[in-house]
Formats: sequence, C-alpha cells, structure tokens
Amino acid sequence: MRTLLCALGLAVALFGASPAHAQFANRSLGLSFGYMDFNRTGGLEGGYFVGFDASYYIESGFDLVSLTKLSFPKDPATGKRVVGVAPSLGIRYLFLEETFRPYAGTDISYLLVFKPDTTAQYVGLGPNLGFDYFVTDTVSLGLRGQYNFYIALNEKTQTSLTFSVGAAAYF
Repeated sequence: MRTLLCALGLAVALFGASPAHAQFANRSLGLSFGYMDFNRTGGLEGGYFVGFDASYYIESGFDLVSLTKLSFPKDPATGKRVVGVAPSLGIRYLFLEETFRPYAGTDISYLLVFKPDTTAQYVGLGPNLGFDYFVTDTVSLGLRGQYNFYIALNEKTQTSLTFSVGAAAYF
C-alpha cells in the first residue's frame, strides 16, 4: 500500500508540475570610460568622458541601447575645461549571442555643451561598432567606437569620434 501511495504521489507531482522556462538576462546597466575627439565641434578640443549605459534585448539579436556621456572637453578660446552632456538612444545588432558578442549599431544623440558665457546644442546620428566579452554569466567587458555627425541650425555639420571601454552587469 505504501508503494502504491508513493507511486501515485510521484505521478501527480510529475504530471501536475508546470513546464520549465529558461530565464535569460536581457537587461544591463553599465559604466564606461573613454575619449571623445570633438574635431573642433562647437570649437572644442577632445576630452575624456564617463558614460552610463543600459541595454534591453528585444529579439533576434537586436538590443535597444542608451548611453549618456558626461564629458570634459577643452575650450581653446579660454584654455579651460567645459562640461558636455551627450545622451543617446539607439539600436544595435549582435552578430553572435555567445560569450563573445560583436555588434554594429546606430544612435541618435543630443550634445549639450555648457560654456561660461553660452550653451551649445547639437543633434547627432552616429554609427558604432564594438564587442562585449562575458567574464561571468552576468558581467561583460567591452570596447566601442563611434563616429557622430552633429547638426545645428546655421552651422556646418560637426563630427566627433569616440572610443570607450566599459563593464556591464546583466540581470
């Protein structure tokens, strides 16, 4: 009788259990450091930046990404550092979705430069290339390069070249 009750209990547990679902870490938050060469955009020279980034995996290898850079370029007119903020929103395609993840993407960005006497504003579009390498299941290290085209009213198209290294935590 005991064997029958154990077998019946096991059968109920097996057939009554819900199916297993795989859990993927499809969101990330990260920190990056890099150099932004302004190519005299807004009359600025290059400067280092710290970036705060996030990503959300959409589907079929596509990520929605956001990167906000806080930069400190040099103003050659005054010889002093100024503050630049450059938030961006974009999409990237992951060529591989394994431990090594190379990607290509594009961002729409906004550049706001605070100078002592003025504030400069630009809207930009920038293709980028990079890769992430997972050192654990939830932590990646990566490199990224981006070339931005900035547009402002009554000015020629401005450009900037950006290189960065970063780390991200996936959850």
